[in-house]
Amino acid sequence: MKPQTGAGAAPDKNVGKGKNSGRGLVDSSADVAAVASLEEPTRRRIYDHVGAQEQPVSREDVAIALGVPRRTAAFHLDRLAELGLLSVSFARRTGRSGPGAGRPAKLYQRSVHEVAVSLPPRHYDLAGRLLADAVADAQLSGEPPRVVLDRRAHDVGRAIGAMGRQDQEQQGQDETGALMSLLGVHGFEPNLAGSAIVLHNCPFHALVQEHTELVCGMSLHLLEGVLEGLGLPGVSARLDPGASRCCVRVEISHPM
Repeated sequence: MKPQTGAGAAPDKNVGKGKNSGRGLVDSSADVAAVASLEEPTRRRIYDHVGAQEQPVSREDVAIALGVPRRTAAFHLDRLAELGLLSVSFARRTGRSGPGAGRPAKLYQRSVHEVAVSLPPRHYDLAGRLLADAVADAQLSGEPPRVVLDRRAHDVGRAIGAMGRQDQEQQGQDETGALMSLLGVHGFEPNLAGSAIVLHNCPFHALVQEHTELVCGMSLHLLEGVLEGLGLPGVSARLDPGASRCCVRVEISHPM
């Protein structure tokens, strides 16, 4: 299940940077709320109408176009903006400026921020960027695409882990808690089982079904990078394929 709105995606070099990098590739709770809000029929009509316009629209524009009270249009437009589905700007529609030109109108347009919800958690956007960038880099360098892919996956994982380590230090988490939290928010659904962490979900599940060796290798290098970025020398990742779970297993060689 993957309702989706909006467009645009940050390049993989930004994974591991910014406010959400150590807390998951997406803010799942906020995205669920945003998508769920579109179940309200009037709100969905308003969102679809705004998204179909080439230029930002005002509350009056929406009210007239859809035949709803201005107050209703304003309520739903502002709620959609709060949820990140619409962006807001202000401008005078008359083109006049200075005294007597009137107050700027509040205008709305569809946000470029992408909102996606999938259950179980999937991160095909990350896999797609890694694969596409690996092919592009391989064409320029002449290296085998698989070699480039594994290296890029490791680099991205290390950046994610480094941000997770900063969060760990700020929040005073122990190493095990920090690792479990980071794996959880990135969709791996970790479970501590003795000296190992079993990952009950694969964020790249559909791709693994068709390209098992390639994508499982990418996952392994991604998680090895995460462990390096977290600074956990006593923890390692290895391939351990199993039904209905991630093909990578995390092993703890000594208590963290």
